[in-house]
Amino acid sequence: MEKTAWVLDQINWAVGMAVRWLALGMVLWQFVIVILRYVFGYSSIFVNEGVLYLHAAIFMLGAGYTLLVGGHVRVDIFYAKLGVRGRAITDILGHLLLLFPSILILLYWSWPTVRRSWAILEGPMSVGGIPASFLLKTLIPAFCVLLLIQGLSALIRDILRLRESAA
Repeated sequence: MEKTAWVLDQINWAVGMAVRWLALGMVLWQFVIVILRYVFGYSSIFVNEGVLYLHAAIFMLGAGYTLLVGGHVRVDIFYAKLGVRGRAITDILGHLLLLFPSILILLYWSWPTVRRSWAILEGPMSVGGIPASFLLKTLIPAFCVLLLIQGLSALIRDILRLRESAA
């Protein structure tokens, strides 16, 4: 089971290592936009939407990696006072009752929209924008799949932690 969790972790690790470069790209892209606007007096919806696409990709594709490294917000009023076994049980229940159902519902309800968007190769959100809204919408199921993968890995590790604490 540990090997399975490790393999699942590697998926989000690889995605996280790739996505982190998008942050640098977004900053540089925004810098170019500022220079174009204030030095050359040039503005473009297409160029501005590039930052939006990068921003969306960073957050949607980086969510699984953030869960992997423990970067998500956790309200630990009671959690911090629990022992290893209590934390493992809390995490297992959280994954099974909150994470998996909510992500599966999001995936279920967003899929038809993404599918239709791809069927027509949906164009820009704004006149003159990037003609690839279908790519932006594809980030939703990608987000779901990456979080499900990382949630499964975390669930496996929590079950192992629960077994070890019982022994």
